[in-house]
Amino acid sequence: MKKILVVQYSQTGQLSDVMASICRPLAEAEALEVVVETLEPEKPFPYPWSFFHFLDVFPECVALDPPPIKPLSVGSTDEFDLIILAYQVWFLAPSLPITAFLKSTAAQHLLRGKPVITVIGCRNMWSQAQETMRQLLADCGARLLDNVVLTDQGSALASFITTPRWLLTGKKDAFWVFPAAGISDSDIQAACRFGKAIEVALAEDLEQGEGPLLHGLRAVEADISQIQSEKAGYRSFKVWGKLIRRVGKPGEASRLPVLVIYLLFLILMILTIVPLSMLLKKLLVPLLREKHLQAKAYYEAPSGSGTERMAMFGCPE
Repeated sequence: MKKILVVQYSQTGQLSDVMASICRPLAEAEALEVVVETLEPEKPFPYPWSFFHFLDVFPECVALDPPPIKPLSVGSTDEFDLIILAYQVWFLAPSLPITAFLKSTAAQHLLRGKPVITVIGCRNMWSQAQETMRQLLADCGARLLDNVVLTDQGSALASFITTPRWLLTGKKDAFWVFPAAGISDSDIQAACRFGKAIEVALAEDLEQGEGPLLHGLRAVEADISQIQSEKAGYRSFKVWGKLIRRVGKPGEASRLPVLVIYLLFLILMILTIVPLSMLLKKLLVPLLREKHLQAKAYYEAPSGSGTERMAMFGCPE
């Protein structure tokens, strides 16, 4: 019997639903044992967020300086054949509880030499968070086999409205001209294809190779038009994050004025620089086609956006 460890943190519960869908075929397989480890911060993050608390976590997110989490239920000496890390993206970085796990002594023992699959549930921007994740996994000596990304059902513009409404009020239903916030129910249900593919791969010992296990299942699709905007935003986060950390510690009122100034700067940048940058990139597409294809392949690695195996696992292409 092979053992799978799922490590997850889901503030709203959506990512837990995604993982329940992926794990359903694995839990039903007689030859597999699935252990689910849900991370718990010692001081829970609120949901819905308060406005100040929402902004206040961003400096620590980009600095990879998480608060402590409660001890895991699994022992650091326990052995697993495959580890699945499910995480949210907070301010273009892995959520703080996941970062806390990856920087822990327990993670060093559990992940060293082990094959890992990452699963991301987010609004739309995830590439910089996954770059950080790659490095954190490498620091633990883990082998990244696959990456699965599920994004919000609304457009980038719509989710710019619906996601903050969801996080700050707890309301994710459709309203006015806007769709419901979050990943669609159909996408969550269809995520079971990844569990089916993992079951088949483990039966053939493919996790012992260099992967991927989930190719041809439309695991991830990179939007190259947003990559440069993400990079610029992440650089901005790092600069402002350092400034805010010098002003005060998490939760201190001294941070609030600088956080508000940065929020205004960020909104201005999103409304002006980002659209102009995306328009310029679209105009340059014919000249940069080869470079875009290379970037797309890089950010979609290792699993890719191909669909050639969808029908094998009961999903239309």
